[in-house]
Amino acid sequence: MRRWKLVSFVLGLASLAGCGGVQIAPDPDLPKALVESVPAKIGLVLTAEQRNYTHSETRSGVSWIVELGAAQQELARTVLGATFREVNEFTDLDAARVTSGLQAVFEPKIEQYSFATAQETGGAYVAVTIRYRINVFSPNGERYDSLTLTGYGTALADGLSTSAPMDEATKAAMRDAASRFLVQFPATETAKVLASGQRLEVSTADAMRALAASGLRIEALPIRVSRRVDPNWKPGASAGF
Repeated sequence: MRRWKLVSFVLGLASLAGCGGVQIAPDPDLPKALVESVPAKIGLVLTAEQRNYTHSETRSGVSWIVELGAAQQELARTVLGATFREVNEFTDLDAARVTSGLQAVFEPKIEQYSFATAQETGGAYVAVTIRYRINVFSPNGERYDSLTLTGYGTALADGLSTSAPMDEATKAAMRDAASRFLVQFPATETAKVLASGQRLEVSTADAMRALAASGLRIEALPIRVSRRVDPNWKPGASAGF
């Protein structure tokens, strides 16, 4: 059975190489978050780069294109919309900075998308890691904090099909990242300040702290990959949030 899976995967790669490779655009399809929102008004910055974020690479002669822009927008809107009472969306930080009444501004970014194919995991499953960075600013645009967040996802390999398992693994990684944020964000200093009804204010000490700390890091268990792993594949750092 194991040999048949590997043969099927090799045949699938040959087919994909001949038909232009793999292209997916995952929809995270996030469930409604059952959390108590923070009574704060915040800004959400989604730049053009993030709205159109696409990961592309060629591996073993196969081109992979993963369109994450639409999913990134849904993830940010859903998660921050569940976390805070009011969210105002902007296309850049400058626009948020001149808007009155905001208590903070959040700018989520995809830093890295990594994956392992079924061939690289021994034919059993595909694996995806997505590392996010969430920059947090005071209303005047000064950096207050920078948070890192990593989501992990896997899906069983499915014979000759490659796009479907990769799509499922990517969506699983997004849902994992969303759940980590919703569960762990309330314990952060940023959440405590906003929950008290205050605006984020950046003092000289705050600026030095943010500069010294590359970001809040909460260790998370990485996915386990079986024996046959491509030595060039590296999952994202196991930092969660």
